[in-house]
Amino acid sequence: MKDVQNTQDNRNVDIQKVGITDIDLPLIIQRKNDTDQVVSGIARAAVSLPRNYKGTHMSRFVEVLNEWRSKNMLGVDIKGCLEKIIKKLHAQSGELKFKFKYFINKKAPVSKLSAPMSYECSFQGIIDEDKNYKFILGVKVPVTTLCPCSKEISQYGAHNQRAVISVKVSYDESEHIWLEDLIEMVESCASCPLYSLLKRQDEKFVTEKAWENPKFVEDVLRDVVVKLRQNPTVKEFEVECEAFESIHNHSAWAYQKEVKN
Repeated sequence: MKDVQNTQDNRNVDIQKVGITDIDLPLIIQRKNDTDQVVSGIARAAVSLPRNYKGTHMSRFVEVLNEWRSKNMLGVDIKGCLEKIIKKLHAQSGELKFKFKYFINKKAPVSKLSAPMSYECSFQGIIDEDKNYKFILGVKVPVTTLCPCSKEISQYGAHNQRAVISVKVSYDESEHIWLEDLIEMVESCASCPLYSLLKRQDEKFVTEKAWENPKFVEDVLRDVVVKLRQNPTVKEFEVECEAFESIHNHSAWAYQKEVKN
């Protein structure tokens, strides 16, 4: 049968990225404790397309992803999958990203009752035209922040809110950062972590912990930045903190991106 995608195109436009997005598939994620977790992943895969080709072969993305979904995923495993996609589509560059919810059993601070807590995470790999590979690990961590200004001026309390700290880190293939460790580090920079299950004694603890540890989004951002700067494994990072204000109809927001020398 005639392959229209392989026919010539005369518009003289190289396409930087073309592929598929929002494809659902199960993934096997390797946990820090050597066990696996099956997650529902959402993938986006793309390659470059030279100006002389009318289209890429969309089905080939799905073929490779279907093959790779049964393999254990540590971030660097994405490189092999991406290399296979680039080879199969005869491309010069490409990128692959998996988004998924990762569950960690988390104990309440006082009662020690355990319940799963979910975190939005992502693995992303990029191979450029010079065949340089870059891996990006991403997490979104929900936390509590308490306003220092409100605490200072109020006689009876201070407003607090749920916030989300989004972090993306990049590091060498020879290194590895576990999701559990990155999430724990991020949580330590907030006024207080969040928990799925809290009894009354736990609620008292987290309320007082936030009161004793007031932070603006600027404080949270700076604390995360300092810890990432101090981590020798991290080569590049991006941090974003958004606090969903409880006394305003808007959010407070802060952002920082750095590449280490």
